[in-house]
Amino acid sequence: MDKKIIGRKDLVSFPGFELENVPVKIDSGAYSSSMHCQSIEVVEFGEKEQLRVIFLDTSISGFTGKEVVFDEFKTKIVKSSNGMAQERYFVKGSVRLFGEIYETVFSLTERTGLRNPILLGRRLLNKRFLIDTSRTNCSYKYENK
Repeated sequence: MDKKIIGRKDLVSFPGFELENVPVKIDSGAYSSSMHCQSIEVVEFGEKEQLRVIFLDTSISGFTGKEVVFDEFKTKIVKSSNGMAQERYFVKGSVRLFGEIYETVFSLTERTGLRNPILLGRRLLNKRFLIDTSRTNCSYKYENK
């Protein structure tokens, strides 16, 4: 299998979340992928819990303001790069890179004020991509030629 070369940043789409051309950072130091959410709320729905999420915020390109509802989700303690432990929700989703759809797991967190609203980690990148930190928007350019 040929590995595609991806840069340090890109503009990608998340079909399951109805998000198009969102800025992401390729983060080989992170195991899981992480996505910024304006709102994360657990709601009782009958005998089950649902996770209701609004991805991104108004300052980020690709923001839709649509609420996405998950019936299946998990929680886990995650240690961030600054060493702080935080309980996060994890959901399954898809990302489109180089015209192909990849399924992965995203941790949901509030990343207001940070440069990159979405990080794509090793769990998604491993054995699929080579990272060239001198390049940007490789997938976006590939899809829009």
